[in-house]
Amino acid sequence: MRLTAFTDVSLRLVMRLAVAEEGELLTTRTAAGMLAVPYTHLAKAVARLSEMGLVETRRGRGGGLLLTDRGRRVSVGMIVRELEGAGDLAGCEDDPPCPLRSACRLRLALREAREAFYASLDAVTVESLVAQPTHDVLTLLREPEKPL
Repeated sequence: MRLTAFTDVSLRLVMRLAVAEEGELLTTRTAAGMLAVPYTHLAKAVARLSEMGLVETRRGRGGGLLLTDRGRRVSVGMIVRELEGAGDLAGCEDDPPCPLRSACRLRLALREAREAFYASLDAVTVESLVAQPTHDVLTLLREPEKPL
């Protein structure tokens, strides 16, 4: 199973925010540069993570992004479940729908495999993801220099 780019970007952002120093507020634009993702993609991730109560956004001068206490403690499984959704892994209901869907066992097997994947991520917290040596790598991320 491969995560969507949206989930990947969202997890990267949560991890970077988890190692922010006291008082360090990253803007969406700065975080996008640090994480090497397009600003528009990161802005959508910020909006969704904010809706989920994992990221707090502060507007105006001196504003930026903060990881909430819930965001620090939440399981990676919960984040991925929420962001990936519950759709089928196979194209059972695509147009045209699969002719095997009424008697297919693959759909159930894939659903069970996805739940096993999520269950393994339920034991992983955001805080555990950013332990050493990852912590140091995340804190060294910088926004790329702008050409003169």
